Amino acid sequence: MMALLGLFLGIASQGSTAVAESKTPKAGAEAKAKTLAKEAQPAANHAEVLSRLPVERATLANGLRVVMSPDATVPTVAIAVYYDVGSRNEEKGRSGFAHLFEHMMFQGSANVGKGEHFVLITNRGGSLNGTTSTDRTNYFETLPSNELALGLWLEADRMRSLAITPENFENQRQTVMEERRQSYDNRPYMESMLRINELAYGDYFPYAHSTIGDMNDLKRAPLKAVRDFFDQHYAPNNAVVSIAGDFKPAEALALVQRYFGSLGKRSVPPYKPGAFKGQSKEKKESMRDPNAELPAFHLAYHIPPDRDPDHYPLELLAAILGDGASSRLYQELVKKRELCQSIDVGTDDRRGPDLFSFWSVLSRGHQGEEVRKVIFDELNKIAQEGVSPRELEKAKNRARSSVIFGLQSNLSRAMHLAEFELYWGDARLLRDELEFYLKVSNDDIKRVAQKYFKPENRTILDVLPAAQNAKAAKKD
Repeated sequence: MMALLGLFLGIASQGSTAVAESKTPKAGAEAKAKTLAKEAQPAANHAEVLSRLPVERATLANGLRVVMSPDATVPTVAIAVYYDVGSRNEEKGRSGFAHLFEHMMFQGSANVGKGEHFVLITNRGGSLNGTTSTDRTNYFETLPSNELALGLWLEADRMRSLAITPENFENQRQTVMEERRQSYDNRPYMESMLRINELAYGDYFPYAHSTIGDMNDLKRAPLKAVRDFFDQHYAPNNAVVSIAGDFKPAEALALVQRYFGSLGKRSVPPYKPGAFKGQSKEKKESMRDPNAELPAFHLAYHIPPDRDPDHYPLELLAAILGDGASSRLYQELVKKRELCQSIDVGTDDRRGPDLFSFWSVLSRGHQGEEVRKVIFDELNKIAQEGVSPRELEKAKNRARSSVIFGLQSNLSRAMHLAEFELYWGDARLLRDELEFYLKVSNDDIKRVAQKYFKPENRTILDVLPAAQNAKAAKKD
C-alpha cells in the first residue's frame, strides 16, 4: 500500500541535503496524535474527522498556488514549496537536471549567501531539506511559528534569483557525481533499482531514465542549459507554496503576497510525454552485481497511474501480500520456506503509468525461479478466490491509522497538501482520500488481480553476484 503509506507515514528524503529533523515539542505532537486517534473512533467517524481538516486555498496574480492549514496545537510552522518539475520533465541528453537543482537551490541567491539558508533556519531551531522524484521537486522547512516570514522570504529569494554561477554549477555537478558513486555504483543492488525501470518502461523516457541521471549527460551539460532549465521550471506559475501549523491565514497570505507577488510569470514547457505503449510479452533479463553477496530479483507489473480507481485495490493487495511480518508472502517465503531473506511488495505511485513491484533478496542456495513460482501461485489464487475478510479489514485498518498518525506533524501535513494541489489540482481532495480505500471490496481485489497480473504484463530482472553471473553465462 505504497501511495497511502508513502503519503501519510513520514517523509523519505531522496536527496543528499538532509539535516536533523524538526525539534517539534514532543508533548504537543503526542497530544495531537492522541486527540486525533480518539476522535477517529469508531471507524464510521474516520471520514468525518478527515473532512474537518482545515484547508484554505488561494492563487496569486502570477499563478503561484497557496495552500494553508492552520493548527495552533504546536507553536511551529512548516513551509513546503513544490515545483512541478521532476526527472520526467527532462529531455534526452539532459538527464539529471531536476536532481541537480535540489543541490543548486542551497548555493545562495541575491540576498542569501552560499549555505546561509541552512544557517538561518537551523540557528532558529528549525530544519530544512529538499528532495527530487520523477514527478516533482520539493523544498521544505519547519520553524518556530514567529519565524514564518523568514522561511517565506528565503524561498522567494531563491525562486527569484538563484545563484547559478559557473563555480556553483561545477561544484554541485561534482557533488552529484560523487553521490552517484556512493549511493549507486558502490552499493549492492542499487544499480538494479535503476535498471528495472529502464527495462520495464523501455522507450518511455519520462520514467525509464533515473532521477539521478546519466553522469555523461551532466558532464556534457553547458551552463546555459542549466540556467534555461531553471528559468523554464522554477516559476511561480509552476509551483505550490503550502503552509501548516500555528499561524493566521490572512497574515500568512499577506506575507506570501509580499515576498512572492512581484515575481513574474514565465513560459513553462508543456508536459507532453506521449502515450505509453505497454508491453505484449514478458520481459526478462539478468545482470551482474559485483557488490552483491546474495542473488535477488525484481518483478514488476504495469498498472494505471496513482489515484486511478484500480490503484486503490492494488495498493491494499500490496499490503496484504508484503506489508510486514504477518503478510502472506513474508510468512510463506521468509518464515515457512526460508527461500528469501526479504520480500517487499508495493506500488510505485507515479502520476503517470505505474508499476506494481516485488523486490526480494534470496536466501543462500536458492534461485529467483523458486520464489517467483510461489508468487505466481498466490496471484493466481487471489485472482480466483480473492482474499480473506480478515486480510482485507487489516489492510483497511492500516490505512485508517496511517491517516490519523501521518497528519499529526505540521511538516507532513504541509507536504501532503502541496502534493495534492500540485498533482491533482485541489488540496481539499486529501479529505476524501481515505474513503476510496475503505470502499474496496473483495471483488475489486479479484478483478484487478485478474486484469493486471498476466505473464505478458510483467518484467523480471534477476540480480546475480559475480560468481553466479559467470555460471549463468556458461549455461546460456
